Amino acid sequence: MWRKQNTKIYLLSMKEITANDVANFVKNGDRVAFGGFTPAGSPKVSALAIAKKAEEEHASGRPFRIHVLTGASTGDPIDGVLARADAIISRVPYQSNSDLRNLINEDRVQYCDIHVSHYAQQVKQGMFGEIDLAIIEVADISDSGEIVFTTAIGVSPTFFRHAKKIVIEVNEYHSPKIRGLHDIYETELAPHTKPIPLVTVRDRIGTETIRIDPAKIVGIVRTNMPDQVSAFSSSDEDTDRIGENVAKFLSNEILSGRILPQLPIQSGVGNTANSILKAMSAETSIPPYTMYSEVLQDSVIEAIKSGNISFASGAALTVTRECLDEIYGNYDFFKTRLILRPQEISNHPEIILRLGIISINTALEADICGNVNSTHVFGSNVVNGIGGAADFARNSQISIFSCKSTAKDGKISAIVPFCSHMDHSEHSVKVLVTECGVADLRGKGPRQRAHEIINNCAHPNYRDLLNQYLSIASRGHLPFSLSNVFKMHETFTAEGDMRKTVWGS
Repeated sequence: MWRKQNTKIYLLSMKEITANDVANFVKNGDRVAFGGFTPAGSPKVSALAIAKKAEEEHASGRPFRIHVLTGASTGDPIDGVLARADAIISRVPYQSNSDLRNLINEDRVQYCDIHVSHYAQQVKQGMFGEIDLAIIEVADISDSGEIVFTTAIGVSPTFFRHAKKIVIEVNEYHSPKIRGLHDIYETELAPHTKPIPLVTVRDRIGTETIRIDPAKIVGIVRTNMPDQVSAFSSSDEDTDRIGENVAKFLSNEILSGRILPQLPIQSGVGNTANSILKAMSAETSIPPYTMYSEVLQDSVIEAIKSGNISFASGAALTVTRECLDEIYGNYDFFKTRLILRPQEISNHPEIILRLGIISINTALEADICGNVNSTHVFGSNVVNGIGGAADFARNSQISIFSCKSTAKDGKISAIVPFCSHMDHSEHSVKVLVTECGVADLRGKGPRQRAHEIINNCAHPNYRDLLNQYLSIASRGHLPFSLSNVFKMHETFTAEGDMRKTVWGS
């Protein structure tokens, strides 16, 4: 929509192809890498053609499935269509599509769930095998191979370096103004790793574009489509209360002098994260702050417009079409307040530690010791994946996890004796927040933490039950009863309501 007829884009016309041509490059068993990070910057049409080929091959009795590598989640035009076509052998490193999730939990797709910060390094090491084809969305490409990315970088620079062949989707929806939004910096493998010279959120340490060998490009596909980013559901009373609790906690930390107001914030995604950012904007004692995060969503843009966020650095601009159009329409304002980086930089543990970031992420469940499960329901069924939450939680100055205290109309407690799966241990989790209150776990021993979590974060309907467990737990360092730690989970499985739990001796 942003192109003028006289806008010059070098498309290497001798290599211009269709999405169906892309599918013909792909063979059964190939490793195919898709660029982007979330639906932002993900290729729009090639996967559709690959899925169609898979369906045709299957109908003819021939096998056709591929290994899929991405930057993070992708949205339906990649994960969804390939999953429904039964075209995926394995998937790495993060996903959020319901059709793909079902295949993973049915053990029909091998899913490798790893930390986002580790991913580029493992691709460089060849941990996932040779990449046969990389399909990357760009806003512009010159005849010398100079690339301008769109709304995400992800791990695309690494895919460019290590793929045997490359297909470029040039998406003409994006404004030419987007050049300059990106800061591309790549790390080397040890022992050649150098210190990353990023000392403030605003620093530029790399290049606006990346140059690749045109000889690796087997075709260029034209598209003109926005990212398929949907608005998150509206907040509710509980998420608003969680937001207020987080904002008040941070306000008290600033007023007490325990943290400096200029420390960067990292925030997850979803309606709870939106409620937190909204509440922070309304808290007058929290001055304008910077953000160093993965995904920048609509709520971040709103906070930039209002002046509550002075600068935001991320790996992806995962915003709705209306929000992106507003950014392009007012780009002179936003270009000095936004930057996108490769995920190996946006999630780099050393940078997170050095900048003193305050991380705010979401839990599925937490236990009374302070461990957090953010990925698996009842220990076995994955929801999305760990993504970058642990990158930030393990290395931040203060790691905050939030969740509603109950689920399934109160039949499930999010606070349990012991997590059914653990992504973030008690050593990484500093603060736990629900709509009921805040548990500050810093400087406290296990039983102190247990009382803090039960009294402040557990739903009132579950506090007596959890205190009963605490009274029968062993008197060792951790409050632990082997015969009872999963009793609440077992009770829900058997009777559909954790409130019916009866502890054993």
